[in-house]
Amino acid sequence: MTKAEFPPSIKSRPVYGQLEPRPGALHLLIADGEGAEALADLVAKDPGLLPKAHVLYTAGPKGADLWHKIEAMGAKQAQKAASIPTLLFRLARVLQDAPMGTQVYLTGSEGLMGQAERDIMALGFPHADIQKEHRGSTVRRVQCVHCKGITENVETDPFQCSHCRLHLFVRDHYSRRLAAFQGVNIDAEDKGQIPPAVERFK
Repeated sequence: MTKAEFPPSIKSRPVYGQLEPRPGALHLLIADGEGAEALADLVAKDPGLLPKAHVLYTAGPKGADLWHKIEAMGAKQAQKAASIPTLLFRLARVLQDAPMGTQVYLTGSEGLMGQAERDIMALGFPHADIQKEHRGSTVRRVQCVHCKGITENVETDPFQCSHCRLHLFVRDHYSRRLAAFQGVNIDAEDKGQIPPAVERFK
């Protein structure tokens, strides 16, 4: 099963639903890793969106690559990117020509969905009009609140910042502007008192 159940948390923590077909002039489907399965489920609900579908896909943070599922869907356009930054570059180009009535579907890891949502909203798309469904890895994209550096694909809590090397507690507080969770120094008051790292995000 590629769907993760996230326990209730603070208000800023993203909540995900299930992708549902909507009428639209263009269907922009963006996924990584196991998100390909959610796109296949979406298309099974309404194959009629395929003639107006543009898919952007990349492998997941843990290496899951289900590109064959994307190819088998038969969308009007489908592009595979080598990485999330490459996918986001292509997304920016697609959005330049996106018509009114474009429907956006994001699925896969939180890192991909958060960054894509940030870039889409920067162009004026309302947050409520972007559908998101989590599939696959739960690794987190985390910003150190001290040095402002971002570490990708964090698996453990606490973890060591890849920039300033502080040991950070991973909070559920999430910034849509940064597309990242927040990491706070775990031994700020008691230097050296660092609990063992536990794998919380897989």
